[in-house]
Amino acid sequence: MQLRLPESWGGALLAVFMKLWSQYFIPTLKKSPADAEIASHKLLVRAGLVRKLSGGLYTYMPLGLKVMQKVSQICREEMERAGAVELWMPHVHPAENWEKGPRWDAAREIMFRADHAGSDKKASRAPEFVLGPTHEEVITPLVKGEVSSYRDLPNNFYQISTKFRNEIRPRYGLMRAREFVMMDAYSFDANEEGAVAAYHKMKVAYEAFFKRVGVLAIAVEADTGVMGGSYSHEFMVPAAVGDDDVIYCEESGYAANREKATSGLVPSDLTDADPVGEIEKFATPGVTTIAGLARDPHGIPANQQFKTLVYVGDDKPFLVLLRGSDDLEETKLGALEYTLVRPATPDEITPIMGARAGSLGAVKGTLKNADQLDGIYADVAIKLIGNGTTGANEDGFHLRNVNVTRDLTITKWGDFRTVKAGEPCPTCGAELKSKRGIEVGHIFILGTKYSECFDATYVDDQKQSHPMVMGCYGIGISRTMQAVIEQSHDKDGIVWPWAVAPFQVLICLLDPQMEKAATLAKAIGVAAELAGGEVLIDDREERPGVKFKDADLIGIPLRITIGGRGLKDGVVEVKWRHESERTTVPVAEAASKIASMVAERANA
Repeated sequence: MQLRLPESWGGALLAVFMKLWSQYFIPTLKKSPADAEIASHKLLVRAGLVRKLSGGLYTYMPLGLKVMQKVSQICREEMERAGAVELWMPHVHPAENWEKGPRWDAAREIMFRADHAGSDKKASRAPEFVLGPTHEEVITPLVKGEVSSYRDLPNNFYQISTKFRNEIRPRYGLMRAREFVMMDAYSFDANEEGAVAAYHKMKVAYEAFFKRVGVLAIAVEADTGVMGGSYSHEFMVPAAVGDDDVIYCEESGYAANREKATSGLVPSDLTDADPVGEIEKFATPGVTTIAGLARDPHGIPANQQFKTLVYVGDDKPFLVLLRGSDDLEETKLGALEYTLVRPATPDEITPIMGARAGSLGAVKGTLKNADQLDGIYADVAIKLIGNGTTGANEDGFHLRNVNVTRDLTITKWGDFRTVKAGEPCPTCGAELKSKRGIEVGHIFILGTKYSECFDATYVDDQKQSHPMVMGCYGIGISRTMQAVIEQSHDKDGIVWPWAVAPFQVLICLLDPQMEKAATLAKAIGVAAELAGGEVLIDDREERPGVKFKDADLIGIPLRITIGGRGLKDGVVEVKWRHESERTTVPVAEAASKIASMVAERANA
């Protein structure tokens, strides 16, 4: 199929993929939308890639769809190279599948229900169907029904499809959307060794994918969250405005997200501090915060105070102890193996502790109803205090000379604090640094958590039955598209990497009705396409300034400018989007020269 030029162009024929701007649809905007907070969100809309339907819901316009298709295809190629097999699963899931699985209570708050919308039927209190955020609860029973022998393993299935997440506050465009496109893959192995091999094979595939789409993505240790499993990595794209912090060490290469990061703050050979004196109770009227106790007249540094937090896990209250200078990293409470965790309410705190928040502590004998607590969990960094100050569980009073070993009964020690930049690396002791990042991919080893729930087993060569060992993997396709923009833009617009650009070559015709210019555009366009580039010809009747601004905004890598003045001088102008320099090429050499430039970039 060929696309015919306007009659004014002499009826010449274009190659199969070449597009005319006047016959395409690229609705660029001069101003950013009011709700766009970050550069990539602004450029998504201004460059005509997406349009907002509602909060977190977007239509992909022609340019945006082309980018999405290219990102998807690169992802597809790397998944196939890693041995994964593509399939397609339903978006609508029976709620009973999720109820049978291990994460229903934890995940349902982020899920959309999908009940009958008929006017004659009211929605039941419990959902019949839900929209899938991921597909573990679908793929596992599917594999259970199809795989029964060790001879059928290993397997790795993937899909690229739409997912749904009930974001309470959707923002940042496609970064926190309610509907998004994701690649999700699921591996099934006979044992842990096979699962680890599949995991590392997928990690290599991820690294290749992100390199090909043109973004720097750092693999960082991550928390497994509601997914569960033994360990995981996130792939983070560094960005000025990200959705998470990456804690890293330039010396050792250590990297983890904030939820998982640890440090060498507490020496492994630290000995318990001896008591410095008897506990003393002192009045602290009106002092209900760590900062308040640090000010005069008390002047007790925050790192010498014990912070006592009351939480509820699966309807059972428990305490978490930290240094006053530290913040709780709630995700790390997952190590306590509660299904649902939340802060206790004021009405729940007082009957147990005997005081309101601001005067709480965990000293033996001071809690009103200590037997109601399911445990007292302490961050190991409180050992650095040794002897410090805490609440007396009596409003307006605190205790000093509180010794960690003598006065506190700890159910379990752990790492519950947020690591800060400047602390020592847990691997080499060098200074840790922090930067913001956008999560674009995540990989997990799930173990047998899901296969046991769904009885997904296989029989080995000794006729013994075992649960399959699973892994799961996700890449945010729509998120990756925006992450590319966030990492590759300047003050004028997007700077697309070659592999994912909607078009690779833009031919700007400054005098579109000039037959000589149209003929040359065709010749250059055909040569560029045959060399491996996709071509867009800007044939609009617009001023050069408008065309150049739009060209910079949509960010096509290579721009060729053909105008009457240049043709008089026998040249066309060539400019790479990522460079400020413009060069000229003689008309007689233009097609071959540009084809060579395109081929070199396409084959890089």
